[in-house]
Amino acid sequence: MNAQAPKSKGEIKYPETKKIEHTDTYFGTKINDPYRWLEDDRSAETGAWVKAQNEVTYGYLKQIPYRDAIKTRMEKLWNYEKISAPFKEGKFTYYYKNNGLQNQSVLYRKDASGKEEIFLDPNTFSKDGTTSLGGLDFSKDGSKVAYAISEGGSDWRKVIIMDALSMKILEDTIVDVKFSGVSWKGNEGFYYSSYDKPKGSELSAKTDQHKLYFHKLGTAQKDDKVIFGLDQKRRYVGGSVTEDDNYLIITAANSTYGNELYIKDLTKENSPIITILDNFNTSSYIIENEGKKLFIVTDYKAPNKKIVTTDFSNPKPENWKPFIPETENVLSPSTGSGYFFANYMKDAVSLVKQYDYKGKLVREITLPGLGTAGGFGGKKDEKTLYYSFTNYITPGTIYSFEPKAGSSSVYEKPKVDFNGENYVSKQIFYTSKDGTKIPMIITHKKGLKLDGKNPTTLYGYGGFNVSLTPSFSIANVVWMENGGILAVPNLRGGGEYGKKWHDAGTKMQKQNVFDDFIAAAEYLIKEKYTSSDYLAIKGGSNGGLLVGATMTQRPDLMKVALPAVGVLDMLRYHTFTAGAGWAYDYGTSEESAAMFNYIKGYSPVHNVKKGTHYPATMVTTGDHDDRVVPAHSFKFAAELQDKQSGENPTLIRIDINAGHGAGKSVAATIQENVDMQAFTLYNMGIMTLPTGKM
Repeated sequence: MNAQAPKSKGEIKYPETKKIEHTDTYFGTKINDPYRWLEDDRSAETGAWVKAQNEVTYGYLKQIPYRDAIKTRMEKLWNYEKISAPFKEGKFTYYYKNNGLQNQSVLYRKDASGKEEIFLDPNTFSKDGTTSLGGLDFSKDGSKVAYAISEGGSDWRKVIIMDALSMKILEDTIVDVKFSGVSWKGNEGFYYSSYDKPKGSELSAKTDQHKLYFHKLGTAQKDDKVIFGLDQKRRYVGGSVTEDDNYLIITAANSTYGNELYIKDLTKENSPIITILDNFNTSSYIIENEGKKLFIVTDYKAPNKKIVTTDFSNPKPENWKPFIPETENVLSPSTGSGYFFANYMKDAVSLVKQYDYKGKLVREITLPGLGTAGGFGGKKDEKTLYYSFTNYITPGTIYSFEPKAGSSSVYEKPKVDFNGENYVSKQIFYTSKDGTKIPMIITHKKGLKLDGKNPTTLYGYGGFNVSLTPSFSIANVVWMENGGILAVPNLRGGGEYGKKWHDAGTKMQKQNVFDDFIAAAEYLIKEKYTSSDYLAIKGGSNGGLLVGATMTQRPDLMKVALPAVGVLDMLRYHTFTAGAGWAYDYGTSEESAAMFNYIKGYSPVHNVKKGTHYPATMVTTGDHDDRVVPAHSFKFAAELQDKQSGENPTLIRIDINAGHGAGKSVAATIQENVDMQAFTLYNMGIMTLPTGKM
């Protein structure tokens, strides 16, 4: 411990980030934006800045004595075979498999005789592992497949159409597809969604008119018919075909919460699109149909969600009938084998109930323990279903489930060099600033001494109705092996307790999220799990905003801050790519003076103050992130480097040819986790790691 001090700010020569005078005026208030030039992701100057920052960052990381040892251990632990639940398409059974350290998982299949072959290997898509499989969908008889690829982590996709039997490409690639699944109509073609390609940078230019297309096999993409979105301008549009091929379901939205709902009869030529919901006041979707009977999952008059039924002939809300009622726990249902599975969250852990098509409770399913269960989905004629179960100390295990008998058995248990018996994971409730009780799960080695000196990662998200439920991570195991604590609170803004919980962390209540996170840190310090000298805060995307806001509001509270791919310039987030769709959670700086002032009050880029001792910070992003553009991270890092008055380093680590995180190669994921852990421990003054693990 403390054999030598980490390299301090005074010893780091940061690249010079020039300031160019640029002022915007919001409701009479002038806002200076000297680093606006960094928003141009295509300029040579920005490219040179990225290169120079990475040279400094990697130079710093290389000096950490145990960085290579952490990598060796993480690779060793990560190197185990991972197999997904199987699914049937046509005459084959498909499943994903990764032999351990493959950059991308490979899609295999078996025929009726059990003969195995590789169907798609994304590792062959590019030399450096940066092109990934972004989803796939088979035609109704399983004879054809359309699969999407993402290059460099971009949200823009290409869709390749293949004969599934011969594995030969059938026709030209469909290009410029974004925020879209693929859904087949029989075997004749499929629906997909996209935007017109922007005239400026495709990585940062605004995209806000989504359209649903139908691609008929054997025709050119330029002839694809627009089904929805030409006359009705919507930011997000999706289309899916029911399992019986009878209906096209269309959802349309302008924000990340709330959607319109439409349906079209595919059995009749030129049938009209029928409106079920014509507003954005609810989140509703059709989960199943039985002939003309539709089953709708909705939070209409049910913040925790319920399932209702209605008839295709008159599907408006006034004709909805109760099927599975709302409860005190949040509902996330699935269907398979002719049953409904109501997966509830009870204090962020899973509880699953099985219902028949008449709405009668069949059973509560006995799960392997307290944690996160997912799956229970499949086609109506499937005899066996599958589900996964995991928590912070249980590697994700796949179980087969017999719906008629209600029995489960282990299908695939990973062979990980980890014994969960040596660790403890417990849920506590702490009190936030306004008195609200917040759950938090704390995980660490058994026998931990509560002396305030344990390296602790406090990880959070708190937004967009996203729920942080327990899951296993090799990176977390390595952290805990080295004496670290992992603490994950379920902040407001998430979906753990339904719509009310989500709304309590949005717009002019966004500060609640930061207060909840700060209160979590204070709880860990008060109970002597850790102290400010050994506390790191971490989060990505909206969680990057969480970290940025928390470290600028309470820089004294933590030793290390790790904001990843964060939304950090809150005055301008809505002007990039699909950012305007996040206004349900954030509001925008342009909508009112009150909202502008509120957002300016916590926007991380605008709250870095000269002369402040900020924690050791490593901002992480990808140069091809077209979800949360890297300019957010670039500007925040520039502000920190300019204004940091303490000795703590303020670095930015920029992955090249990487996006928001989806499809990131295993090698890149491991290296990023290694660098974050090494940086964190080093800045806590920890010079050696526990023996026997390296």
